[in-house]
Amino acid sequence: SSSSSTASKSSTPISFERQGISKIWGNRYHDAMELARLEQSVEDYNALLVASARDSAEATTRRRLICMPLDDRFDPPMGSFSHGHVQNGDKISIPRVLGRLIMEQKVEVPYLFMISRVEGVTKPRVDTSSCELAPQALDEVIAGPLDFRAPANYCFLPWWMMRALGLHPRDVVDVKLITTVPAGGLAKLRPHSPDFSRDISNPQSVMETELRHYSSLTRGSAIAFDYNGKRYWFDVEELRTDKAEKSPYVKVQDCNLATDFMKDKETMKKERAEREARRKEREENE
Repeated sequence: SSSSSTASKSSTPISFERQGISKIWGNRYHDAMELARLEQSVEDYNALLVASARDSAEATTRRRLICMPLDDRFDPPMGSFSHGHVQNGDKISIPRVLGRLIMEQKVEVPYLFMISRVEGVTKPRVDTSSCELAPQALDEVIAGPLDFRAPANYCFLPWWMMRALGLHPRDVVDVKLITTVPAGGLAKLRPHSPDFSRDISNPQSVMETELRHYSSLTRGSAIAFDYNGKRYWFDVEELRTDKAEKSPYVKVQDCNLATDFMKDKETMKKERAEREARRKEREENE
């Protein structure tokens, strides 16, 4: 009887519903359909953009793209200047067709792009209030090209840039070629920790070297670089052009950019806490 019972159990059809498999496949199908609709809507928008452009220059300078975070698959080969710096720079990967069209227009290097949120299209911001490294909430950031091998209708951004713009993976952004970024003259940077000046004997020289991995800087962003196996973060507090004028962004590449370090955030936080403790102590003694 036990054998017949076993046989009856083995012949009982497997219930996909009970094991949750149908739900898994249902979710995958739904996600695939949503992604297909998103890709089609972006492709249709770009086709309309090109068709309604007044000239070839206008048709090549802007695209709406789906953004994803850069990862090690985009790391340039060993020996390349940007090797190991995909997260510590302002470089992005954009579609090949966009690079080809820009080169046909004979735009002067460095190529710079404005990455911006699209009102009413980009999803609500990622909540970074609990993130100690959260920079200001920016609506646009300037970037340079890492390469031109992103799939059509996609772009790949470093994580700090995703965070600055409050983006989710597969959010939609506008990417526009910009030729009006002024040459940089001064960048005021606020270290997140005093370790930067403690660990490095010549921080000014090291910073100027590391900034070579940035084509531009955007005020309000938080940037990073690695040195001797340790990552250091800085807030970009103030930018001035080579004419000493304040600007929301400046070029770094091929510019004589000076850097000025402000008091670090960790020390400022401790000083505020100490002032608050003294204030409370005074109130209690009154």
